Amino acid sequence: MGLDITVLVADWSWLGEAPPGERLSRLRGAWYADETGLWDHDAPVVEGDWKWPRGPNGAFFAVYEFWRTCGSFKAHFWAGERWESVRDHADPPVRAGLDALLLGLVWGGLDGEAVHVDRGFFCDDPAVTYGVLLARSPDSVRELAAVWEDVRPRLDGLRGAFDEHAAAPGRWVGDFDEFTGLLDDWGRVLSEAARRGWGLVGLSE
Repeated sequence: MGLDITVLVADWSWLGEAPPGERLSRLRGAWYADETGLWDHDAPVVEGDWKWPRGPNGAFFAVYEFWRTCGSFKAHFWAGERWESVRDHADPPVRAGLDALLLGLVWGGLDGEAVHVDRGFFCDDPAVTYGVLLARSPDSVRELAAVWEDVRPRLDGLRGAFDEHAAAPGRWVGDFDEFTGLLDDWGRVLSEAARRGWGLVGLSE
């Protein structure tokens, strides 16, 4: 589980107008366009915040810097593992909400078979879509954002159960505040994308 993840939100009127087989190359082409001065390399990286690019495609997407993850997918993977340890002890509304949220983003589910890429977002050729970890359409983003807004006020009630059944001090997402902090980050991503009517993409390096 040595993957990194870069989470982007993208303007669907710009990305979605391309055929599915060309969307990933369009996004990567804009993202990596260093020669056009796309990124302000002198600006400090602020965790828990957005990086908005410069350049000709700068209005069409942004990258979110997750808090305390160093860009690693491990934090997101371990959030799913912690959830598996505590979910049977969660109140039913919290369990249903976090099941839906995490299954929609990064958790493989109890059988490890969850799919985090909406059908038709990109093409089905794995040679073309190599490195895609997550791809959600604006409709899916709105649904997940609504789930987050519903479950967010209930999270603190999970603290005792997490401390008893899922805490792993010193390890990835090893305490309740780290767990909810990561969820808050995802909530910011979903809320911003939903507000703009944009899609959501997670890519490995």
